[in-house]
Amino acid sequence: MTMPETQVQQITQAILDALSRYTVPPCGVAEAHGCTDCQFCAQKCPERVRQVLDAGAARISARTGVTVVPKDITKFIDHTLLKPEATPAEIEKLCKEAKEYHFAAVCVNPPYVKQCAALLRGTDVTVCAVIGFPLGAHTTETKVFETKQAVADGAREIDMVINIGALKAKQYDFVRDDIRAVCDATHAGGAILKVIIEAALLTDDEKVRACELSKEVGADFVKTSTGFGPGGATVHDVALMARTVGAELGVKAAGGIRNYEQAQAMIAAGATRIGASAGVKIVAEARASKQ
Repeated sequence: MTMPETQVQQITQAILDALSRYTVPPCGVAEAHGCTDCQFCAQKCPERVRQVLDAGAARISARTGVTVVPKDITKFIDHTLLKPEATPAEIEKLCKEAKEYHFAAVCVNPPYVKQCAALLRGTDVTVCAVIGFPLGAHTTETKVFETKQAVADGAREIDMVINIGALKAKQYDFVRDDIRAVCDATHAGGAILKVIIEAALLTDDEKVRACELSKEVGADFVKTSTGFGPGGATVHDVALMARTVGAELGVKAAGGIRNYEQAQAMIAAGATRIGASAGVKIVAEARASKQ
């Protein structure tokens, strides 16, 4: 049963009033870069936002430090095309769909960043580039160069793959420095960083450590998977990652999310962004479910 609008507003206001009485430390962006109304509050403070969303709110007052929250699932989705055989015509179609559905971003390989930036100029869709993809086994210097080039070409979000072997070998200083170097290059260009940990290859302890290292160096998101590994996002992994990073980082669930039910489950587990090539299908199912 759908609650009356007035009841939703009353509940939402009660939650906002309660939250306003808490002393909450500033989010990662505010702490590291100074709060400049970056419009990433919904992704950066998921625990706060989720409480209000659960009450049925479509918009959050600035008094809690949170800006606009998506009215539907579209702004959770990074519309993705990363297959090696992708053509410029397919990339153009991806961008057209992203504009039509107002997705959060398109996620593409670096050679297509310029094309996407041109096609999406003046829209509300961001361009995301993958770095060190899909293995993460590039040198740090290569990842940094790739990041700087992608940002120069118009990317405003970077999804990098960690050095998975180094993490499993417990070479934590190396992994930390690898992420930090890409993070610094990303932020210097005014972009945000999502760190792909390829969870299907890791133990739970390793997943936690990868998230902790990402948080230590100031990354903006952690991301479950490339979609090219032995498995994709799972509810267990998303929940574990969300608990580990807390409200300071977003969590992107990616890999194998092909329908609205799966997307809902990931969001309920703590995902603040969904990476999917099936974005149009997910939105169609979401809208159909509300009719």
